[in-house]
Amino acid sequence: MITETHDITEKLLNTLEKNHYSRRIKSHFLAYGISYDFCRFYFVRENGVSCNDAVVSIFNASMVVSVFEDHILSDDEISELATLIFMTKPVTVEIEAYYSNRLSFLISEDYNAFDRTMFEFVCKNHIPKLDVNEFPKLDDVYDILATSFPAIRNSYSLWLTDMSHRIRKGLSQSFTLKNCSSATIQYIIDGIAFVSHVATIPKERGKHHARELLYWLGERLNNDGFSVQLFARNYNVSYYTEIGFTPIYDDVVFERKNLDG
Repeated sequence: MITETHDITEKLLNTLEKNHYSRRIKSHFLAYGISYDFCRFYFVRENGVSCNDAVVSIFNASMVVSVFEDHILSDDEISELATLIFMTKPVTVEIEAYYSNRLSFLISEDYNAFDRTMFEFVCKNHIPKLDVNEFPKLDDVYDILATSFPAIRNSYSLWLTDMSHRIRKGLSQSFTLKNCSSATIQYIIDGIAFVSHVATIPKERGKHHARELLYWLGERLNNDGFSVQLFARNYNVSYYTEIGFTPIYDDVVFERKNLDG
C-alpha cells in the first residue's frame, strides 16, 4: 500500500539506498520540508502492518522513488506505484534500473522509457583559467537556459522561485561562462554535486564553451572535495567521455506521452 506521509526526517532519508534517487528526494525535503502541496512524500509498504519499503517524492511534475536499505519492492508494490503514477500523472518518473522493466510494462501506454547514463568526472588536478561567473544573476542564467529548455522558458516564475530558494539553502548553484553558456548544480548532497541544465546560446554553439565549462566545473568541485555527476542520453556518451567523465551505470527515465492530458 502507498500512503501520503508527513513523517519525513533527514535521519529517515539517510537510511534509503545511497544513490541519486535518494539524494533527489533528500534535496526536495531539505529545500521545502513537508509544508507545501507541490512537494509531497509517500511511504510504500507491502501491507498495512509491514515496515516501509520505499519513499516516493512528487515535486511539481516529477516523481522520484527510492528504496530503503536492505528492502526490495514486490510486484504488488510496483503495481501500486503504477496506480499512483496514473492518479498523479507526473511528467517524469525516476526509479532505479532494477525496477524499470516491471514498471515500464505497467505504464507503457502513457509513458515513454528513455535510456540514459550516469557519468562521474575523473579529476586531472588542473583547473583551467576561464572567465567563469560563479554567482551570476539568475535572470542571466535563465536567458541562456530558455534557449534550450522549453519547460524552463515557459515557466520563468516557477524556475526563478525554485532556484533562488535552493541557492539560499545551499543546495544548488549556477555558473556561467562568458555569459553564453551555463551549467547548474541541481543538488549538493552527501558529497555529490549533480549537474543539470547545461546550455549555450544558439549563436555561440559549436565553440566548445559548454565543454570548457563542464571540465572547469568538474576540476573545481573535485578540488573542493565533491564528486561531480550528471545524466546524459546515450547518444551523448562520447561527448562526456571526451570532457573527462566516465560512465558508471545506466538507467531509464519515464516521460509522459501526452502532456496535454
